[in-house]
Amino acid sequence: MAEHYCLLETELGVCGIAWTGQGLSRLQLPEADRAATERRLQKRAPATRCDALPAKIAAVVAQVRRYAAGEKLEFTDVDLDLAETSAFHCRIYEALRRVGWGHTSTYGALAREVGAPDAARAVGQAMGRNPIPLIIPCHRVLASGDKVGGFSAFGGAITKQRLLALEGVHLGSGTPLLPGLLPAGR
Repeated sequence: MAEHYCLLETELGVCGIAWTGQGLSRLQLPEADRAATERRLQKRAPATRCDALPAKIAAVVAQVRRYAAGEKLEFTDVDLDLAETSAFHCRIYEALRRVGWGHTSTYGALAREVGAPDAARAVGQAMGRNPIPLIIPCHRVLASGDKVGGFSAFGGAITKQRLLALEGVHLGSGTPLLPGLLPAGR
């Protein structure tokens, strides 16, 4: 199925989304700059750039922009195209989509929820391969003991903490990171 993409300006930086006729297939969080975001989005699979967005995709773009500006919203109504995703990862992503704004889960809790209590590492691998962050909110998954854990997006754990802070979740006793701020060199 043909895949298209667009870039969008948000309060977090330039994001990218890709879609097929089935639904959203990828979301790229901001990289160092616009060109890097586009390159990363294109790296996973070829897609055609499209500036005339279908209505459903334009609605997703608007939602992502509102989310990045701090509006409390969920993406549970967004249609996804996970055709290239394993059945196990799809089960994990489905469970994760039920973790709401301002809430977190752990790798172990998600593993138990999908009936694989010894698969916390596999859940971590699914988070690292998540093609649609924010919509499938992998930033809401913490390591045991409410530690931040890893995050595969540009900026790593700091980006994860920024997204959590946007939702009012602050880990540890440090000052919460504000949206739009990345440390130098990241």
